[in-house]
Amino acid sequence: MNSTPTDSEVPAYLRGVAEDFERMGQEIASSTRDSVFEAVTSLAVERVPSARACSITTISHDRFVTAAATDEVARRADAIQYELGSGPCIDSIVEQAIYQPKDLAADDRWPEYGRRVVEQLGLRSMLSFRMSVESAGVIAGLNMYADEPDAFDDHDLAEGLLLTTHAAQAVAAAQLRERSENLQRALDSNRDIGTAIGVLMGLHRLTRDQAFDLLRIASQNANRKLHDVALDVIDSGTVDVTPRGRA
Repeated sequence: MNSTPTDSEVPAYLRGVAEDFERMGQEIASSTRDSVFEAVTSLAVERVPSARACSITTISHDRFVTAAATDEVARRADAIQYELGSGPCIDSIVEQAIYQPKDLAADDRWPEYGRRVVEQLGLRSMLSFRMSVESAGVIAGLNMYADEPDAFDDHDLAEGLLLTTHAAQAVAAAQLRERSENLQRALDSNRDIGTAIGVLMGLHRLTRDQAFDLLRIASQNANRKLHDVALDVIDSGTVDVTPRGRA
């Protein structure tokens, strides 16, 4: 086990943590993975050599689900916990704690879970963290699995904390970016719909409500988005309200 840094070592230790955090952020940002969670699980097994597999658990519709995993072993280990409703992963999320069972075969906190993952998957130790991403509307936990008892040391614990902290920030940033993009799309759509209403009002001497009603009728009849109909009106100056599907 790595020892806790002494007072004289703290400045260098903190500098190292800051450098690791910055480097980790760059690695996540440059990842080609489809999601932040997938990038984090992949990075976890790279930075923590003792980890055979890694996963991230989230809560969706009041159920625990695996949002990302490095392999099928991690998914199966997660699934056993979900089935039992008990395990380091679930408890770390629910209790907002870090769990580090050193030998799952002998840990009396999760006897059934330990027995099954040892017998079925050959896993003997874990590291589980709750990820603080509530600001993004996400409840999640990071799980590392190892084949050997007492596989994780203090350095691995610190790496896990860095990963969960950075992942939480990355998820929050992604959520904010998505909301901003959705807002911009909504503004663009509303602007085009307003322009189409103006076109119909000017060309056909309609009131605003009448023009909007024609757009809605055309959208309904053609089973098309209102925005798409509006773009057609802007291009053509007309709107087709002929009912579709008649024999």
